[in-house]
Amino acid sequence: MTQEVLADALRQRYREVDSATPAHWNPVLQVLHEHRSVRTYLDTPVSDETLHLLISAAQSAATSSNLQVWSVIAVRDPARKARLAELAGGQKHILQAPVLLVWTADFARLRQLAADHDTPLEGADYLESSYVGFIDAALAAQNAVVAAESVGLGTVYIGALRNHPELVAAELNLPQQVFAVFGLVVGHPDPAESARIKPRLPQAAVLHHETYKLTEQRKHVAVYEQRIAQFYAEERLAHSWTERVLNRLTSAASLNGRHRLREALANHGFRLV
Repeated sequence: MTQEVLADALRQRYREVDSATPAHWNPVLQVLHEHRSVRTYLDTPVSDETLHLLISAAQSAATSSNLQVWSVIAVRDPARKARLAELAGGQKHILQAPVLLVWTADFARLRQLAADHDTPLEGADYLESSYVGFIDAALAAQNAVVAAESVGLGTVYIGALRNHPELVAAELNLPQQVFAVFGLVVGHPDPAESARIKPRLPQAAVLHHETYKLTEQRKHVAVYEQRIAQFYAEERLAHSWTERVLNRLTSAASLNGRHRLREALANHGFRLV
């Protein structure tokens, strides 16, 4: 791989003209840096063999105390995908892609194990344990994303499954103590889609040394606003990153139903003590 290709990967991620050539590079780093969300798919199936590979990659992720408090539901049925797509705001890529993976925080398995052994499980009722379930699910899913992209598949996360958690749970027959954290669309990208790698904040805005430095971030965020504005213009989008992120969190209504997440978790057996 040429030095020019290496530098280009970082230029696309940060839009920094003077990006230094990385000291180390390999195919894994290439896949990570080329990540993009894919929202247009071919109708080519994803085989069971490939799905099993993605899940084995997911299960290779770190898991707190080896609790493994997550599970995933693979949804291929077009009618079920359509119903879930409707609950997620009508996102067409859920319909297009051959499989939707729904990642869950899963304490039902441990509850069942505790009941079988007549053992209390009070620790599972605390907020910390729920955090572990969400974090474990996210770590596993991200491993699956990297694995999928390494074999030429595309992915996009579906956080909007949290808009209507109880209805999603009913659709997937989730028992108490199992909560849908997010979805992940997986499929073969349509080569006609022109979406490119979206630039991220400069490292200086997110990487702190020794202590957190809030004031110094402003200038780096301002630089990013200019860089991503250029990206949006190239995509023919009249967007401002600052306006988008502030609008996303400006009120409870802007959360599209997710403002009641604590209530939804409680309805599904998560006490969050």
